[in-house]
Amino acid sequence: MKYWLMKSEPSEVSIDDALRHGAAPWFGVRNYQARNFMRDQMQIGDGVLFYHSSCDEPGIAGIAEVASTAYPDATQFDSKSYYFDPKSTVENPRWILVDVKAIRKTRLLGLAEMRSDPDLASMVVLQKGSRLSITPVTATEWKAVLKLLDKSK
Repeated sequence: MKYWLMKSEPSEVSIDDALRHGAAPWFGVRNYQARNFMRDQMQIGDGVLFYHSSCDEPGIAGIAEVASTAYPDATQFDSKSYYFDPKSTVENPRWILVDVKAIRKTRLLGLAEMRSDPDLASMVVLQKGSRLSITPVTATEWKAVLKLLDKSK
């Protein structure tokens, strides 16, 4: 089993939205490295830290899991979509996605609290200049995050 941190803007899809919808497509990823994580490494059942980004208080807002293997992201073919890619074709799609199933909402685990834990010092999301929407999480980091989430603030 692998672990991932997946960023979503809560104004687009929040942890509450994800819980209402059950398994939902993680659409709109337009970075090749993030795409390759989904295509080449993610497996059904992998753990996901559901991260709220581009908001007043960014941080981990829930726990989820990968719920499907990779398949083409339909938004790349929709000319009315913000995520439309005119260079992508049905025969040769450039962008893929996986379905993600929200398991539970957590208290918000913000960046400052994450940075205070030495077990998270190397976590990709905490590195200066890190902007990827999907990043791998080590087993040690996963356990440290769960331990922090279990602590009362």
